[in-house]
Amino acid sequence: MSKPQIGFIGLGLMGNAMVERLQSLSYPLTVMANRSRANVEAAVARGAVEVGTAREVAAASEFVLLCMDTSASVEARIYGPDGVLEGVREGAVVIDFGTSLPGSTKKIGEAMAEQGAAYLDAPLGRTPAHAVDGLLNIMGAGDQAAFAKAKPVLDDLGENVFHVGPLGAGHTLKLINNFFGMTTACAMSEAFAMADLAGLPRENLYKVMAAGPLHSGMMDFVKAHAVDGKTGIEFSITNARKDVGYYTQMADDLSAPSQMSHSAKNALGLAKADGRGDHMVSSMVDYFADLFGGK
Repeated sequence: MSKPQIGFIGLGLMGNAMVERLQSLSYPLTVMANRSRANVEAAVARGAVEVGTAREVAAASEFVLLCMDTSASVEARIYGPDGVLEGVREGAVVIDFGTSLPGSTKKIGEAMAEQGAAYLDAPLGRTPAHAVDGLLNIMGAGDQAAFAKAKPVLDDLGENVFHVGPLGAGHTLKLINNFFGMTTACAMSEAFAMADLAGLPRENLYKVMAAGPLHSGMMDFVKAHAVDGKTGIEFSITNARKDVGYYTQMADDLSAPSQMSHSAKNALGLAKADGRGDHMVSSMVDYFADLFGGK
């Protein structure tokens, strides 16, 4: 059977890996130029068609996939005379794979429905390396029929594909997930930096903590950088600050006075202001060590 026409917007680190995966499975792709020019050119060299606007991407596609950095970026590609809404086909499915604000997602979903198209939020877990091999975790949400229609494409991109609820539920889940993960990463980073000041070897601290109920994958990501000198988690401080900020905004929208998110948001924001925004989250240990005047 022939593969459906895919339009892809947002060929950054993750988006490029997803496009490479889809092309390896012979999906016909339409892409548009963005900041990641080299990635677009690589996709075109593999057979993708490049167009100039999101409207043209939508007009050519049965499925429109977005992998953008912020809700503002998504909205900029959805609305306006050159946006997806102007070109989307009736019956098409548009999927936001980024981490966006649930309120924005629901608003876009209503606009898509007016055009006879469906909108899903499907934020991702795991890394670009997993994406190339089709091993992502995908938290899909939205209309069940639209999700079922998109499921074969999602299954080609992900190892674990979930339907977690109505539109916006995926982004809600992802923001809670990332709030918890980034708060844990910041706490572990501070713990290593505090151990430095106290003269306690980081390796010893890790061995004892990891032997008990505190052990987690996020602890290991931070340890990879703090102790082993490796990259750790491939997630930038800028993106982490954005996601925790979105979580706080979501909490405000729900009239919930979040307590725990503010410390992580503040630490990540200060590290970003210190010129570390492009550094990976696991390097927050370096920020705390410098702040404390230790290692």
